[in-house]
Amino acid sequence: MGRLLAQILHAVGVVSKGHLVETDRSKLVAGFVGQTALKTQQALEAALGGMLLIDEAYALARGGDDDFGKEAIDTVVKFMEDHRDDLAVVAAGYPQEMADFIDANPGLKSRFTRTVHFADYTDDELVSIFLKLGDKHRYHLTDDALARVRHYVAAEPRTRGFGNARFVRNLFETAIAHQAMRVAPLHDPSDEHLTTLTADDIAPVDA
Repeated sequence: MGRLLAQILHAVGVVSKGHLVETDRSKLVAGFVGQTALKTQQALEAALGGMLLIDEAYALARGGDDDFGKEAIDTVVKFMEDHRDDLAVVAAGYPQEMADFIDANPGLKSRFTRTVHFADYTDDELVSIFLKLGDKHRYHLTDDALARVRHYVAAEPRTRGFGNARFVRNLFETAIAHQAMRVAPLHDPSDEHLTTLTADDIAPVDA
């Protein structure tokens, strides 16, 4: 989604290059005085001409007054002002936490002026994502396996920590691991054995 948005901004002339740089607190905040501004500046400079996506941006606003996350925020605010004509910055995170992030610096509210809320994927969309992952990696599902995928998708609570496509990817990777263990004892497995996911392979992510 972020890469597509960056390309769209380039296509309409908002930014000159249209590339995407993804980052988070761990890549922006250092443990020593003065280093956070440098790390943040480097990330921002790498994104010039494109878009910087700060994942879980609210983590920058956590901690006390001496937390280096505040230094990262200050650096982002100044850089956005200085390069407003050739840089897009997207801060992503949970709604309430992002409201706290915006309140962390007076300059953030005037620079992050648009909020986009993304609804959770529907069950059908999540199942479709699972099938597309299968196609990409050359796996196909039996009817029973597909029914089991639908069951786990429908049963997953849509709480604040729901991972949407990440949940489906984890479900798919769990299925691949189970399938590998299932076919490992076979002496001479066929291509069908190696590329078929059965209902026994579809298991809860933490199983």
